[in-house]
Amino acid sequence: MDADRPAESRRVREPPEAPSDDVLMSRIAGGDRGAARILMARNLPRILGLARRTLGDETEAEDVAQETFIRVWKAAPRWRSGEARVSTWMCRIAINLCYDRLRKRRDVLTGTLPERADEAPDQEAAMSRAETGDRIVDAMAKLPERQRQAIELVHFQEMSNIAAAELMQVSVEAMESLLARGRRKLKALLLGDAPDLMASFTGPDMANTV
Repeated sequence: MDADRPAESRRVREPPEAPSDDVLMSRIAGGDRGAARILMARNLPRILGLARRTLGDETEAEDVAQETFIRVWKAAPRWRSGEARVSTWMCRIAINLCYDRLRKRRDVLTGTLPERADEAPDQEAAMSRAETGDRIVDAMAKLPERQRQAIELVHFQEMSNIAAAELMQVSVEAMESLLARGRRKLKALLLGDAPDLMASFTGPDMANTV
């Protein structure tokens, strides 16, 4: 009977804590597909959101998310806990994949002529956006790593300064300093075109802060 059971055995057990990303990476390194599914479910919304905002295309965003997780699966055996947050590393992979696609768009558009005259305006607009994206990608690549990461988290992933600071394991004041220095550097790299370029690529909020 329940009354005869020790109090410890009658206690309702709490569900086990969800494993950390580092633990999941260790399991994935051993071929645990279940751990991969958990990691994917945990990070998919952020990866998709980042890719959608950067590429402006749902299908391409889904492709980037899929490729990101394939790369994570392949790289898991080489993952070293403590060197970086798994979520930040995954976002970095996704951002790089987005940048690659922006460059490819530019290459395709600059090498393609419109088939009909009435398609020219759309073609010109698409080419202009691809060139704009490529200039910003190049400028972002020249930023110091921490400044680039701060800008990507806040402006590309639309995280708050507080959330981004927690993810990068710095104070909010340090995050604000990284953002300020990164914006100044971007402005210098993009010369006087920075506001228009940033507005066309990430929206007016980013342009107003540069």
